[in-house]
Amino acid sequence: MLAADDGVIGGTSLKLTFVLFVSVVVVSMFSALITAPQGDEISDFYLGNRTMSPLRNGLAMCGDYLSAVTLLGSTGLVALTGFDGLLYLLGTVVAWMMVMLMIAEPLRNSGKFTLGDTLALRLPRSQRSVRIALAACTLIICVLYIVAQLVGSIALLTQFIGQPSATTRTMCVVLIGTLIVLYVALGGMPGATFLQIVKAVMLIAGVAVTAVIVLHRFSWNIDGLLGAAADGSGMGQRFLEPGLRYGGSTTSKLDFFSLQIAIALGLAALPHMTMRLLAPRATRVLRRSVLWATGLVGFVCFAAGVLGLGATAIVGRESIAKVDAKGDAAVLLLANSIGGAVLTALISCLAFITLMAVAAGLMLAAASSLAHDLYGQVIRKGKASQTEELTAARLSAVVIGVLGMLLALLAYGTNTANLGFLAFAIAASAILPTMVYSLFWRHFNARGALLSLYGGLATSVLLVICSPVVSSTPTSFYPDADFAFFPLQNPGIVSVPAGFLLGWLGTMMGRNEESPDVYEKFEVRSMLGTEPQEEQQQEPVGARQ
Repeated sequence: MLAADDGVIGGTSLKLTFVLFVSVVVVSMFSALITAPQGDEISDFYLGNRTMSPLRNGLAMCGDYLSAVTLLGSTGLVALTGFDGLLYLLGTVVAWMMVMLMIAEPLRNSGKFTLGDTLALRLPRSQRSVRIALAACTLIICVLYIVAQLVGSIALLTQFIGQPSATTRTMCVVLIGTLIVLYVALGGMPGATFLQIVKAVMLIAGVAVTAVIVLHRFSWNIDGLLGAAADGSGMGQRFLEPGLRYGGSTTSKLDFFSLQIAIALGLAALPHMTMRLLAPRATRVLRRSVLWATGLVGFVCFAAGVLGLGATAIVGRESIAKVDAKGDAAVLLLANSIGGAVLTALISCLAFITLMAVAAGLMLAAASSLAHDLYGQVIRKGKASQTEELTAARLSAVVIGVLGMLLALLAYGTNTANLGFLAFAIAASAILPTMVYSLFWRHFNARGALLSLYGGLATSVLLVICSPVVSSTPTSFYPDADFAFFPLQNPGIVSVPAGFLLGWLGTMMGRNEESPDVYEKFEVRSMLGTEPQEEQQQEPVGARQ
């Protein structure tokens, strides 16, 4: 293991970060244990406290979404690419508008634990096969994103100690992974929610304080900040114009458009986000919660843009690129320049907590899908007791945690952003078409759902395998091989339309085996939130609130 002085950030910052990190972990773990489900009510484990205020729900949603990619990657992208980085941040806000306007309310009104329950209401005769397909997509998306968070923790540690040894990497992944498993297995949704709220408050406060310092340094003059950033980039006015990263060629423009499609559409279908949308008990609470979340995420994205420009203006683009070609160290270098060891430690601690919180939400979503959809509804056919299903959920969290840790160690050196964006692409290509068709298309059937889920998943993964992410470039996973016939790094521009097309094609080729009034009842429920009396009598054990 290298000494702390071998890293980018000094040893004092490492010590302060460690103290802050341990303090937050101890307090949040203790609080998670206190708020954890005390009985065997499975609804408490899956959905937590459904009477939370819109602000707290909004903070939890904000915490679920904002990852280290936002704090480190987005600021680095702005610092290195200027206008193109700012345009990337805009896609995040658009994604939340999609959630708010199209998906949130009908999904919550289905009133179930997981998206699989919603599809079971829509396609009751084929619910077992649909639940299996959806669980497979959910597991792959969540594991990919969890691996991205754990690999990101190693990359963050590298900023302090330099290139870590194999032993140090293993210790880092196992420590962070074990903490995440404890949050989920012991605390369930209440524990994960508390962690998300703590993380969101800390993140919003941290980026706000840092952005205020940057703006104050330039006398609150945005034009002055932009001019200084252009000078610090060494590229002049070109830094503030489109095309620095994504406009050099037609391929790069298509790649950016493909990425934005995956982000804008994938957010609404990420498993941990759909699970969070199911938590509020009342529709009016959900509306205000999503408004809070959209506003808070928008504020953080604005602050990230300020921090990225500030890093270029104060630290310099060339200095940032020397430390980290991807720019992930930009915000840490900025904090070290304007706030010294204390601010650097605060931002670093925020990054670690952000990694843990996002991974906890993902692990909870995956564990819930395995325990409720696969074990409770497919294997046990709805006859599992609440205690039995709760045990299955906790064991699933442990299994997913161990799997994520093993894959993170194997994937060391992989670009974490690519893993995260692949998860978005799969969600947008496989889960979103199924959700949209189920909610809004009367004739949608089981064959359409299965073809959309499996086809969207296969198309996304196949295109990424045959892209520059895996082969043909120096930064690829296999740089010496060359089988990249698909030129784009993100498959969204092809895989998302393919997912919708396959869902339509499967429906046209298949036969609707549901009774005519199934969609009528589902439509009433999804739009108004009402629940027919005969449907209440058919709920699985533990579904009633």
